[in-house]
Amino acid sequence: MTRVYIGIGSNIERERHIAEALERLDATFGKLLLSPVYESEAIGFDGAAFYNLVAGFDTDRSIPQLATLLRAIEAENGNPGHLPKFSARSLDLDLLIYGNKCGNSDGIELPRADITDYAYALWPLADIAATELHPQLGISYRDLREQFPTAQQEAQKLWLAPFLWRGNDLSALQQANSPAVALH
Repeated sequence: MTRVYIGIGSNIERERHIAEALERLDATFGKLLLSPVYESEAIGFDGAAFYNLVAGFDTDRSIPQLATLLRAIEAENGNPGHLPKFSARSLDLDLLIYGNKCGNSDGIELPRADITDYAYALWPLADIAATELHPQLGISYRDLREQFPTAQQEAQKLWLAPFLWRGNDLSALQQANSPAVALH
C-alpha cells in the first residue's frame, strides 16, 4: 500500500461537490486523513472564492488507475476536464504525493509543483503530514510552510473555513485533534 495525498478544491457549489468527493473517496479507499478546509480568493482569474483541503489515504492502485478514478469523480461532479489552469471548477482533484515517487509517471509530475507554489496546497498538506518529507527536497511540509515566501503568502491569503461533513466540522476537529483528523 502506498500513502497518497490528494488536493481537493471547488469554487462552484463548493460544499456539495467537496462532500460528494469525500463520500466517493471514503467509499473507495476507507479511512481518510483530512485537513481543515481553507477558503481563498481565486488566483489568476476573477471568480468566486475556493474551498481547498487535502485528503490522505493508502492505496494499492497504480498512478494511472488513481488518476483515472480522480478524473471520473471530477466528471461526476460537473467538471468536463481539460479546463484552463486558472478557471472556475465544480471539483478539482489533484494527486499531490504518491509515496516517495519523483518525476513524470504516465504524464503526471510528482510530487506536484503546487505544493511549493501555492499556499492552498501546502497549508492543508502541512496540517496532516507536517513531519513527512517532500520526496524531492527532503524538507518536511511543516518547514516548507514556515519557509513559504512572505510575498507569496500575502498574494495568496488563506483562512480556515467551517465545513461540515458527516456532522463534523473539519476545521474545528483539526484544531482540537492536531496533528490530523481521520474520519471514516
